[in-house]
Amino acid sequence: MYIGFLLGEPKQTSCSRLGEVMSISHDSVNRFLNRESYTGRDLFNEASPCLNLKGGTLSVDDSVLDKPYSQYMALVSYFWSGKHHRAVKGINLVTLYYTDIHGKHQPVNFRVVDKTEAKTKNEYFLDMLTEVLAWGLEPAFVTGDSWYSCVGNLKRIKNHQLGLLFALESNRLVSVEKGSWVQVQQLDVPEDGLVVWLKNFGRVKLFRTRLKDQLRHYASALPNDEQAASFDHKTFAEQHGRHWQIEQYHRAIKQVCNIERFQVRSKGAIKNHLFAAICGFVQLQKLSFAAVINNCYSVQRDLFKEVIASFIGSVMPNLAHLNPEFQPVVNA
Repeated sequence: MYIGFLLGEPKQTSCSRLGEVMSISHDSVNRFLNRESYTGRDLFNEASPCLNLKGGTLSVDDSVLDKPYSQYMALVSYFWSGKHHRAVKGINLVTLYYTDIHGKHQPVNFRVVDKTEAKTKNEYFLDMLTEVLAWGLEPAFVTGDSWYSCVGNLKRIKNHQLGLLFALESNRLVSVEKGSWVQVQQLDVPEDGLVVWLKNFGRVKLFRTRLKDQLRHYASALPNDEQAASFDHKTFAEQHGRHWQIEQYHRAIKQVCNIERFQVRSKGAIKNHLFAAICGFVQLQKLSFAAVINNCYSVQRDLFKEVIASFIGSVMPNLAHLNPEFQPVVNA
């Protein structure tokens, strides 16, 4: 009921509003949010049946859920936002997102950054990676942005015998010739990549793209030399495109699933609301896979068409005197 409410309510996603819509006590909604304790394993169990768990791409990224006016609300703090390009007040959600070999994609694990736990986002990522591998996920690649490309993360992925593709900051040091270190931004990188030695890690293949007039650098590494030799620009573009799915997921959970709109304050209630919103996205993806809907935006877009048309039909006849006298309506 709560998931359907988040997907259907256009504005006011509160316990009292759900109680009003469904003719139930708003206290029962509040008790539900404070009582349950959903985890990343529950999300994996919900999303995994429709995915091929072997050979896909596992992406990591985080997003700040804006809560600029919140007071006395758990989990809210200041985090760096790529959207605002500054530290903003909100909740930081870290997600593992999986795209299988058939192109289907779903979130498979998540964490809410809790500063009282004194963990970094990289530590959350490694915890989640260990979990999904133990749950039966067998990705061929792990991708992420420059925040997650520290040496510790790259080595852990390499130890799991997984391929990787991570963005690098422009000042990361690499070596083309032994004993000589240069920043990646100073190199001339061909389209099919350049084999270099990443400091404190090892051999990687460096790629460069341009986005919004900025140069972006990416390091790829694979479990064996034969796979590494076949990793060209086409393969890079394919993996980069798969990683972009997590950016679209962040946009959808905010615009369609009402993940930022809640009026509860306790830590447990907030986490359960976030879980319900993410599960709403999972359900929309399942409907899309089954060709019931075109995409995750179509449900909300089509939900009120008949209601709006009925409203227009009931109100407009009373305003017929305002119609243009010499310019009849034309159906173009």
